[in-house]
Amino acid sequence: MHGFISLISGLVFGFGLILSGMTQPGKVIGFLDFLGGNWQWDLMGVMGGALTVHALTRIFVMKRSGPVLGGQFPSFGSMIDKRLVTGAAIFGLGWGIAGFCPGPAIVSAMTFETPVLVFVAAMSVGMTLAKFVPSK
Repeated sequence: MHGFISLISGLVFGFGLILSGMTQPGKVIGFLDFLGGNWQWDLMGVMGGALTVHALTRIFVMKRSGPVLGGQFPSFGSMIDKRLVTGAAIFGLGWGIAGFCPGPAIVSAMTFETPVLVFVAAMSVGMTLAKFVPSK
């Protein structure tokens, strides 16, 4: 059941990325170019919609004693550290330069275009290497 729910969630997420244009690096880079005169404002609606759905869902989810599929909710208070901030900065730079973040990159990899495959390979290497960075 857990695998089925994960599959359906991934398919809905991937379809949403395609529908919203988040798999088009030019559109994403245009969204980030709000000072350069070529700002693609329409992704603001995508992000606003995602934040709204998250905020409303969180209200109901956090009233539960634990996640539906088991386990426990993580505690986020002590998670912000140098490693997280450094990783977030690298992520932001990569997103701004390439126009991809992991989800849209994996969806776009299905096009088999060389630049996308190179990005996914580099991202995979970076994720693997990150495991060797000490956490404190």
